[in-house]
Amino acid sequence: MKVLFQSADADAQASLDLLARQLPQAHFDLWPQAGGEAHDVAVCWKPPPGFFRGRRFRAIFNMGAGVDALLQDPELPAATPIFRLEDAGMAEQMEEYVAWAALGYLRNMDVYVRQQERAEWKQLDPRPRENFSIGIMGLGLLGQRVARYLHAMGFPVRGWNRSERGIDGVTCYAGEAGLSKFLTDTQMLVCMLPLTPETQGVLNAALLAQLPRGAYLVSIGRGLQLVEADLLDMLDSGHLAGALLDVMPQEPLPADHAFWRHPLITVTPHISAQTLMEASMRQIAEKIDAFMRGESVSGLIDRNKGY
Repeated sequence: MKVLFQSADADAQASLDLLARQLPQAHFDLWPQAGGEAHDVAVCWKPPPGFFRGRRFRAIFNMGAGVDALLQDPELPAATPIFRLEDAGMAEQMEEYVAWAALGYLRNMDVYVRQQERAEWKQLDPRPRENFSIGIMGLGLLGQRVARYLHAMGFPVRGWNRSERGIDGVTCYAGEAGLSKFLTDTQMLVCMLPLTPETQGVLNAALLAQLPRGAYLVSIGRGLQLVEADLLDMLDSGHLAGALLDVMPQEPLPADHAFWRHPLITVTPHISAQTLMEASMRQIAEKIDAFMRGESVSGLIDRNKGY
């Protein structure tokens, strides 16, 4: 078995070494040092232009949950199955990140940070948790895990998805018909949608205006889902009380960007669910092994849906 390995990360060789230890029977070539020989599978992350040119693979394994960058490559082989990374430690990180956001906003921690800057000592009443409704927009594998985690913490949790989902203890809505009902009583909106043509720019003025006044936004899906000017308008008008942004249209976020200095915006550098390389390479190795044995492999991408 021959594997072509590519990674946009700085230390691609270290990641390749981890994968090679899991698949001692395989021969590995590292892009771009690899020549023009044929390979059975590709393992890649945000491959550069030309990576697929003139190459055919039996399968492609994506080193992440999101495949939007991969699907935009015009030279991507049309019929080759693509498998994405599933969880590998990311769900637990997402649970922690959203819980931190929820508890921080529930207990007014963002307000206290601003008060400290003014040397202002003022106690605020905490919001009752049982009345603080959190809406998860996007109920894939990670979204479902976050919804269950918040429900276990005692929050009222709502979920919205393109197609029907059922989660114990979570009020679920689906499709265009259910979106307005989902938004109307959501006090903290958590966007966990994949990036597709339909979700690009989805966090816009029309959608955010349907949230109750004083709602809070947590954006951890993809940066291109947010219309930046609309968010700033919603914050400055007082319709939204604040926003926690972990993903940006341009990363790293430019130093002169308005988000850095806006008093109602908290920025984190795309860390809500970081790839744990050892666990990820172990999962990819298991998927490759199963695929080469002709077994069913989870994480298969539906190109029509974009995820």
